[in-house]
Amino acid sequence: MTKLTGRHMEFELFTLSFDEYLGMKGFLGKPVGERRAEFEEYLRYGGFPRALAYDDPEVKAAYIEEVVSQIVEKGIRARKKVRNVSTFDRVMTYVINNFGAPTSLTNLVDHFNNVEGVPVKRETIAGYLRLLESAKVLYKCERFDLKPRRSLRGEEKYYLADLGIYFARNTDARVNYSPSLENVLYVYLRSHGYRVSVGRIGKLECDFICRMR
Repeated sequence: MTKLTGRHMEFELFTLSFDEYLGMKGFLGKPVGERRAEFEEYLRYGGFPRALAYDDPEVKAAYIEEVVSQIVEKGIRARKKVRNVSTFDRVMTYVINNFGAPTSLTNLVDHFNNVEGVPVKRETIAGYLRLLESAKVLYKCERFDLKPRRSLRGEEKYYLADLGIYFARNTDARVNYSPSLENVLYVYLRSHGYRVSVGRIGKLECDFICRMR
């Protein structure tokens, strides 16, 4: 990496958009049904290309979980030593299960120390979140105040790189539409080169502020 500094270009890849999802099903010879039903499946299972090859939901979930495990093991723990694996896993699970919800380090520290009884420092949680971001498990969407036109710290939202990550790590396969639709739109906008923020005007919130890079 150090030898290639200044002599490489980075291209960020995303999992399948809904249109690509339909195209991949056709490519794999899978039947493509009515678009509303297909979109429901897309919200539930996500857009990992290989996952479309499996019809059994349990096999699909096992494949996605293995992908995430490999990302965590090779993309995080192999590069950065995580001293307390149990706490890291609990933080990761909490953020994945609460994707699309306003999140602050203060609230996370309070939750783990006072609700789950897990003593953890603010700096440790911040470090874990940065690791999950760098491994492309999560994306952080910062807040942007529309009046003074400046970025705000705290109360960010975290979105999943793919909704299949939530599906694979939870036994309840029902779709929570509000955060799921937000997640799909956020990743779609990111894949088209937009910088995306959560807009705020006083106490009101605008889902997304999109600025071309």
